[in-house]
Amino acid sequence: MRPPKDDTERMERINAVISEISLLRGTHVVLVEGMNDVVALRNCGMDAEFICVQSSAGGPMKASEAVWKSGKSAVIMTDWDRRGDIIADSLRTDLMSLGVKFDVHFRSELGALLKPYCSDVESIDSVMLMMQRKILG
Repeated sequence: MRPPKDDTERMERINAVISEISLLRGTHVVLVEGMNDVVALRNCGMDAEFICVQSSAGGPMKASEAVWKSGKSAVIMTDWDRRGDIIADSLRTDLMSLGVKFDVHFRSELGALLKPYCSDVESIDSVMLMMQRKILG
């Protein structure tokens, strides 16, 4: 994926990813670290079913089991820092062991687009607002 030429393109591409994930509602569950992530993604327009990994007593394994019980696939959307990588790896392992299909492409794509501004999901809405103000002057 080539880097965006400016923040206008960056915002368009972020919005496109959020829209793509929203289209998966009904067939996928989005796995995030905590409630602040849910709030930020919803503030950006993401319409999805969420499971908070840290809020699930038992962490990644319990969250993975919840996805398995739902009969849906998963979108892993953890932070783009060391801790988020560790949680994403645990989720991948747990989901695979349960035979649950999952996607990490969206996490990678958003991480690359947001890298200059943040490394956590809960900041997406603030970053989008900042870019919007910057673009509109």
